[in-house]
Amino acid sequence: MDGIIIVSKNKGCTSHDVVYQVKNIFKEKVGHTGTLDPMATGVLPLLIGKGTQCSKYLINHNKTYQVVLQLGKKTETADSEGKIIEERNVEKKNLQDKNIENVLKTFKGKQKQIPPIYSAIKVKGKKLYEYARKGEKVEVQPREIEIYDIKLLKIDENKKQIQFEVKCSKGTYIRSLCEDIATKLETVGYMLELKRIQVGDFNIEKSISVDELKEHEKDMEWIKKIIITLEQFFIEKPEIQLSEKKLALFLNGVNLTQDKHNGIYRIYNKNIFIGTGVVSNNLLKRDIIL
Repeated sequence: MDGIIIVSKNKGCTSHDVVYQVKNIFKEKVGHTGTLDPMATGVLPLLIGKGTQCSKYLINHNKTYQVVLQLGKKTETADSEGKIIEERNVEKKNLQDKNIENVLKTFKGKQKQIPPIYSAIKVKGKKLYEYARKGEKVEVQPREIEIYDIKLLKIDENKKQIQFEVKCSKGTYIRSLCEDIATKLETVGYMLELKRIQVGDFNIEKSISVDELKEHEKDMEWIKKIIITLEQFFIEKPEIQLSEKKLALFLNGVNLTQDKHNGIYRIYNKNIFIGTGVVSNNLLKRDIIL
């Protein structure tokens, strides 16, 4: 079984937990395109079998999240997992729709963001959270991110919470974004809930749970309906038909002359999908082979 499935991760489990469970179901190599924190839920694309070779085309995808920001309290981890280290008042005027919308708009576009200290980014060979757990000071360099869109969904004045949706580039830390939004609202805050609803073209509406997979693991017709084959994944790429002779050379790693534009191509022999190839400077070389 080769391809991609879109899993909806539950709260409390790690991305590795999900990979392990799905690996046991399919008895195939399984990988993911980027982790979700244990407290986060939502879209987790998993690559099955030779689908794992697609990872290089998926790691830079944009992501869309729905977020609940708790205002008035700051935690050491910038999410609900850490202990509260600061509390501040939340002015009623700062919870007005127009005010929050204006603040959110200021985050659209390219910008520098400082990642949270409790993250897996490495500095001098150690992960940031290793410094944090030991109480050691370390300089965290800002990284360039981009917020493509951000919009207010809901305000709960009693709980001092706001819910918003954000579409952003790879490498964006929503925990840092929550703290920065709280600062502009003249208070402190932390990420209370996080749900990833889209990764690239993979959205939550087409996702399935691990429990559903377990329930239908012997139903191959059902499995075929939920798995995205490699041919389907690359369906928008142009195709190249190869003769038997050229296919043999291609599969053996020989670069073939092709008068085509540079890019990725679907490779066929007698209309049977073989995999993908990459054309560069009029030469076709093998890429992903089934």
